[in-house]
Amino acid sequence: MTTALIEDLEWRGLISQTTDRAALLKDLNAAPISFYLGFDPTAPSLHVGNLVVLLVMRRFQLAGHKPIPLVGGATGLVGDPSGRNEERSLNEEATVAEWVARIRKQLEKFLDFGASKNSAVLVNNLDWTKKLSALELLRDIGKHFSVNQMLSKDSVATRLEGGGISYTEFSYQVLQGMDYLELYRRNNCTLQIGGSDQWGNIIAGLDLIRKADGGSAHALTIPLMAKSDGSKFGKTAGGSVWLDREMTSPYAFYQFWINTEDSDVEKYLKVFSFKDRAEIARLIETVKVNPGAREAHRELAREITTLVHGGEQCANVEAASKALFGQGELRELDQETLAAALSQLPNSKISAKESYPTWVDLICATGVVDSKSAARRIVKEGGAYLNNEKISGEDFAPTSKDLVHGKYLILRKGKRDLASVEVES
Repeated sequence: MTTALIEDLEWRGLISQTTDRAALLKDLNAAPISFYLGFDPTAPSLHVGNLVVLLVMRRFQLAGHKPIPLVGGATGLVGDPSGRNEERSLNEEATVAEWVARIRKQLEKFLDFGASKNSAVLVNNLDWTKKLSALELLRDIGKHFSVNQMLSKDSVATRLEGGGISYTEFSYQVLQGMDYLELYRRNNCTLQIGGSDQWGNIIAGLDLIRKADGGSAHALTIPLMAKSDGSKFGKTAGGSVWLDREMTSPYAFYQFWINTEDSDVEKYLKVFSFKDRAEIARLIETVKVNPGAREAHRELAREITTLVHGGEQCANVEAASKALFGQGELRELDQETLAAALSQLPNSKISAKESYPTWVDLICATGVVDSKSAARRIVKEGGAYLNNEKISGEDFAPTSKDLVHGKYLILRKGKRDLASVEVES
């Protein structure tokens, strides 16, 4: 089963580097193992980039192995050296503790924390790091680290070529290495997985296990995700795409996936979907033979939105997507979902009154068209809509009866150009 797992990960493009592959496969096939993946609380939520490695962890658990998700309450206070020539901002301990708690809850959506033999075990490295004195860290852990090897790490070397690096960030790999040793001792953890940028830190942990305890363990890293055009994955005009619905609404989350470029759909299906190879191959073929249908994009968006936000939220945002383009009733949408959908559109705000400006004036105010003459032409050509109803006259002005949920006017130009007007009390 584990051989099939590793082969599947390779087919999906999810293996960057491993230590001795033959030894890793032998141990994985001999019996279920415990393995860990660390998440540092550098924000109140995980983002879609974290999903890449988190779903690999889920795949290992589904294959029978025991996951140990680690939330870095200690390493989050220090900060992993970034590739930029600057130190990370250090967050207050109370802030990091709050973020740890929030991320813990998110992890429960993806892993089974029940009572089975391979149920996930959630740990926080602050539990063992905070008790350690500086002298104990230097005597018991620091003596096993070679400064020459630490200096050769890419992120450290890059910083040394620039403005330098603080002792705090330089020591990060010592703390992460100590995490692996601690879990090796406590939980018989013999595999660490992580992004390919964590290879140096993971190897430091393997060396520490060998030097401190004479033991051996494994490492497996996953390639960092990038779009086919070279731009950063998980970024939009509005910033990062978060897993927390308060930071990225379920509607915006769904739209991120459904707007995937055709050139990226195959890669995203392999990385994020749990569909079998045959179904993924079928969906990839639909992109080639009927790209306008966007079946693969919808299936991708539906599966991941359901996984992250649940089936009910996914159904709500799909209904909103259809209703906005005239394939459903806008007034049947719940206000929260509609508000989230409209927040993604060009919009303007007006004060409440008995009557409102004309459709021509409103569409111009949103910026969808750049002149009133252009807006009038749209009306004449039959391409003007309010709340999915066609507008037939240039002088048409909505009233309070036209407000959806008592505060929204949804304007559409043609089939796809949408805008909204919010009426403020």
